[in-house]
Amino acid sequence: MAGRGGVANVSSTGTPTWDGVVPPQCQPNPSIFRLSADMAWVPASEPIHADIDARKTDGIGPGMSFANAVLTKDPNFGPVGLVPCAVGGTNINEWQKGEFLYEQLVKRAQMAQQSGGVYRAMLWYQGEADTVNEEDAELYEGRLKTFFEDLRSDLHAPMLPIFQVVLASGQGPYIEEVREAQLNIGLQNVKCVDAKALPLESDKLHLTTQSQVRLGEMLADAYLRFMPRCLWMILTF
Repeated sequence: MAGRGGVANVSSTGTPTWDGVVPPQCQPNPSIFRLSADMAWVPASEPIHADIDARKTDGIGPGMSFANAVLTKDPNFGPVGLVPCAVGGTNINEWQKGEFLYEQLVKRAQMAQQSGGVYRAMLWYQGEADTVNEEDAELYEGRLKTFFEDLRSDLHAPMLPIFQVVLASGQGPYIEEVREAQLNIGLQNVKCVDAKALPLESDKLHLTTQSQVRLGEMLADAYLRFMPRCLWMILTF
């Protein structure tokens, strides 16, 4: 979710740089905010993970195009608060309960709610690092289920909709094994959005800027299709 769209240039020091190009679908919107690293709501602008995934070069991700698409297709939706938590290149083990990234995610989500927000959904895009090792790929499905179940429990949101991106690529040879685990997750209110057909950057790992934009729109479509049924379930349970 942190996004590497446009991160294709290399400086004289060998450090990746972002080209700074922000597509129209990712432009700031007065109704879109993000929770900053210091827990303040600020106007959202790309790259929205710059102060979260701070050890890497962040570019365009799917978050802003998702939020803009939701507001375009549902003008009465109201303000959108994005809570960026992604750290690129991480293994699913690093998102298990008790680990720093998991606890930070819970802390930020709780702060967003305490400041007046309402949980609507989680967008989840992870798994490339779990394609390197065969054991990690084999255990991925169980670890992912545990993560989703623990998160819902700790957020007191047992029906929280989760929109999971199915991998387009990976760092190792076990891409199909991880994809299969994602597609077969089998948990209620977990929906898959497949990124496989989207074009990649020259590194053959990260999505291009336009792919990130398209992915955000695909996530928005999936969310808006699901939302009426989701609201009915919340009201009737």
